Amino acid sequence: MSDSENPKRYDLEDRTFEFARRTRAFVKQLPRSISNAEDVKQVVRSTGSVGANYIEANESLSKKDFVMRIKISRKEAKESRFFLRLIDVGQDDDIAREREWLANEAQELTNIFGAILRKSN
Repeated sequence: MSDSENPKRYDLEDRTFEFARRTRAFVKQLPRSISNAEDVKQVVRSTGSVGANYIEANESLSKKDFVMRIKISRKEAKESRFFLRLIDVGQDDDIAREREWLANEAQELTNIFGAILRKSN
């Protein structure tokens, strides 16, 4: 199937890219602390991995490979939500709202990847 025949695939690629990009902008605003430093490392890795593994799934060589990459994307989205919830935003309501948006997006991505897995079986 050509790229123009499957535009939804690229919508999700763009969405996962935006999730990772927005997370990187978010962490630049956070208060500096030892716990935030460690949690930020984890959330940056996991949010980037969501999209990277989705791209790998789209380029998979077999259905088994596709399913495994989607499972990894789902796992990384769950991990992203976990670490986003751990991050200390201090007293800044704007940063707290952004964290909530990102955590909700992680949950939505988890749900989307779960639906893809159910349809793949």
